[in-house]
Amino acid sequence: MTEPNPTTEPPAYTIDELAALTRVPSRTIRFYQSRGALMAPEIRGRVAYYGPAHIERLKLIAQLQDRGLRVDAIRDFVKTIERGELDLAEWLGIERQMQAPWAHDQPRTVTEAELYELAGSQRAGLIADLCRVGIVERRGDVYLVASPALLSVAMRLEGVGIDLDTAGGASAILRKHLGRAVNDLVDYFVSRAKDGHVDASNPEKLFEAFRISGIESVRLLFGREMEQALRKLLASGKITTLSVRAKKRKKG
Repeated sequence: MTEPNPTTEPPAYTIDELAALTRVPSRTIRFYQSRGALMAPEIRGRVAYYGPAHIERLKLIAQLQDRGLRVDAIRDFVKTIERGELDLAEWLGIERQMQAPWAHDQPRTVTEAELYELAGSQRAGLIADLCRVGIVERRGDVYLVASPALLSVAMRLEGVGIDLDTAGGASAILRKHLGRAVNDLVDYFVSRAKDGHVDASNPEKLFEAFRISGIESVRLLFGREMEQALRKLLASGKITTLSVRAKKRKKG
């Protein structure tokens, strides 16, 4: 490392010194530069020198990558910070809020005994069926339950005669259509914000409103649609036919 005057010049590092100091490979540093996420070094003669600002930027890049941002997104992000259009602390506060789950339903790793207790049933073949439909994943001597709430729903449905394969298929249908609806809604709100119809000056409050009203709206709208669909099914007479057939199968 060079020996600048400490009273007038900040420390200066070659790329190899910067790599050793930050534990970021020199190849990666060059990649960040090529994508515009890391500012260019100062050239002195034929040697490129980096300073404290580069160290801080590399720390920020690592922090943002840990939060799932890609290099191009990081480049655009830091540019908005440099232009004074975005405050890093504010963004990190929003990001922390978004990390909080909307549904209070966290994955759990359980033993076989705990899985039976969680499911509320010990019928033969239950665990194999749960693993087959993807509700549970076996990991060595334990089991990963990605969504205990969905497991509970599936077991309630099984209790009234809807097998796990059917419950799993229903879940896949919901994920498919809700995923599309959510993407459409996000695009819609973004377009309305661009036109000035949505106040996006305080994203943290906006996301909190989405969190509260979004879940409640889905519950209400889905409930109404399901009620109407079931009324039509009942009026069509199909449910009576299905019930008669099911009773005959049981007798047979």
